[in-house]
Amino acid sequence: MARMHSRRRGSSGSSKPVNPNTDWVIYDGDEVEDLVQQLAEKGREPSDIGRILRDQYGVPSVREIAGESVTEILGSEEEFPEDLRNLMRKAVSLKEHTENNETDLSAQRQLSLTESKIRRLVDYYRGDKIPEDWTYNIEKARIAVE
Repeated sequence: MARMHSRRRGSSGSSKPVNPNTDWVIYDGDEVEDLVQQLAEKGREPSDIGRILRDQYGVPSVREIAGESVTEILGSEEEFPEDLRNLMRKAVSLKEHTENNETDLSAQRQLSLTESKIRRLVDYYRGDKIPEDWTYNIEKARIAVE
């Protein structure tokens, strides 16, 4: 499959193991939930929590062990989903850069591509995780990111 904003083919990404047998994991569901809560109290994002549990604690899948995903365990009522918030943070940073460096055309192009990804995600999340009438603009993104 090709990448979103180029004509090249990208890497396929990771996939779950074929055998979902997790008998070798030394943590049970309650211990994994406690680890998730501890990492969340330290200010970690859900994607960071999953990566830390995988790399440092040997938990291949939080959902397989605990029965819920990291975001379901946290029950976070964030204003925006993590991926959308990260893209908005990137767009705000690029906008500040392009205001200071008006001749940086590659940054202007990257800002345009990032904003199109944001609009695509807003359409996906509209009604479920963000309000139905919410639209993206850079000022709203600045307020949401801060």
